[in-house]
Amino acid sequence: MVKRPPNPAIMLRSTVDVLLTGLPVHFRADGETSAIGARVARDGPVSLTKTGFAGDRVADPSVHGGPDKAVHFYPAEHYAAWREDFLEGGLQPHSLLERLGGFGENIAGEGLTEDRVHIGDRFRIGTAIVEISQGRQPCWKIDHHFGLRGMTAGVIRTGRGGYYFRVIKEGEVAQGDIIEQIERPAHGWTVERTFQLLIGGMHRLEGAADALRSLAELEMLAPSWRERAHVLLRSVER
Repeated sequence: MVKRPPNPAIMLRSTVDVLLTGLPVHFRADGETSAIGARVARDGPVSLTKTGFAGDRVADPSVHGGPDKAVHFYPAEHYAAWREDFLEGGLQPHSLLERLGGFGENIAGEGLTEDRVHIGDRFRIGTAIVEISQGRQPCWKIDHHFGLRGMTAGVIRTGRGGYYFRVIKEGEVAQGDIIEQIERPAHGWTVERTFQLLIGGMHRLEGAADALRSLAELEMLAPSWRERAHVLLRSVER
């Protein structure tokens, strides 16, 4: 097991700027459903269990939700970065980038970007304790949600996908609660580095096999991403 030495010097703090939940609704004409655009801000404490917030549900549990994807967190500062990208690309401002919740997240807050947090970092939020389990792997629904081809590719290119928490201790969380880091593992795998290796294509670089082997053995990484590391490792070792 990876040791978790206390180190107050690296502890991070943020605030729940918004907490959103919602149920799947019709998403496109073929009957596909999704909750990505149906989540609304909640006032007051919301119960957080091992499988997520009360009043929140995913449409396809085969690829979304579950204990390792109980809570989707999205760094709030990414919204300004996306607006700047749209401006530089000559695109019209998009309404989904004007408010938090545009990427279907459950929680947004500042100061916890993917390059600052690690797989296995634990945080106290309200009366609950959560742990980062994996980054978010974007899918076609982001393109459809924004009505813009290329948004999913943009998430992969920039690494602005956010990440998931598993719930270590159930409790209640509310907008305005402090997000306080309480533990950090010693392995050094940030969400950004993990995402770039497993999703962003860096497994193709020379010497990636050792890194993939390390991730495949990282117990606190969600099993689906550990399996992805195994698959990519086999592909580079051929």
